Amino acid sequence: MIERRRLLVGAGAILIAAPPGTSAQPSAKLTRIGLLGPGSAAGSASQVEALRSGLRDLGYVEGKSFALEARWGEGNHRQLADLADELVQANLDVLVTQGTAATRAAKRATTEIPIVMTAAVDAVAARLVSSMARPGGNITGTTIFSLETSAHRLETLREATPRITQVGVLVNPESPEAEIVRQSSELAAQSLKLGVQGFDARRPDRLEAIFAVMARRNVDALVVQPDPMFDANAAEIARLAIRQRFASVGDREFVVAGGLVGYELDVADVWRRAAYFVDRILKGTRPADLPVERVRKFAVILNLRTARALKLTIPPAAVSRADEVIR
Repeated sequence: MIERRRLLVGAGAILIAAPPGTSAQPSAKLTRIGLLGPGSAAGSASQVEALRSGLRDLGYVEGKSFALEARWGEGNHRQLADLADELVQANLDVLVTQGTAATRAAKRATTEIPIVMTAAVDAVAARLVSSMARPGGNITGTTIFSLETSAHRLETLREATPRITQVGVLVNPESPEAEIVRQSSELAAQSLKLGVQGFDARRPDRLEAIFAVMARRNVDALVVQPDPMFDANAAEIARLAIRQRFASVGDREFVVAGGLVGYELDVADVWRRAAYFVDRILKGTRPADLPVERVRKFAVILNLRTARALKLTIPPAAVSRADEVIR
């Protein structure tokens, strides 16, 4: 049974324009909003619905005032550049991007179309924007800080399993975010006096061999970084972690598939907030003048079924603080 202390909804994207007579748009012009993401349409359906909800709250009516152009990388980051070029040719009014890789591809494809990024990693350090307060250029939206997020993720895992000592970080080197998350995870682990090792996983058929290497190197805890390839193989990664008796932390999808601990941003909140940026831009505010916002809402998920399979007892305080518990 899944006990939900707080409802976590996904996040997505959509195209939209306001109908005549509403305050959302001053004219009947059909607004076209593009969506570019590294995952899949099915995997991002809840994101799309969260954005729809935010737009409805602002007075936009689906079917009467918006149109959608979406492109999905299907886990292949190399496709994003071509997909961004396709969207630029679609006469968009605004382009909503999912994460750092999609935002970077969109930035390379256009300097004219306003871009609303959702939860890009370290937007200033990644040179997506000039600063948080004055982003400059044609990009604004929300960002997360990788070092802070990595530290909180590891703190959450250690609170649930205090005896861990050696952390393995699973990273897809094909992701443009790989080096950022690798470095932030290493720094976070060191600050918590934990040993840390990085393990590259490019293809699903290499996962079993990689887990065997982790075991030989005395890893007892696993960090699964957000990545479309890992999301698509969450159940297999969770199975291998249990077989090797690794405590594990990842996103919510990973925990539902059998991981031990989840720590992820409140995606519903992030994507509803994307509607705010879209609305402001459609009403005439330049992205350069819309401050980038820091993602602050995160949720903790615990899988007590996996804890039992690992013969672990999660401290009651950790269970009580979780936003969602899978029993």
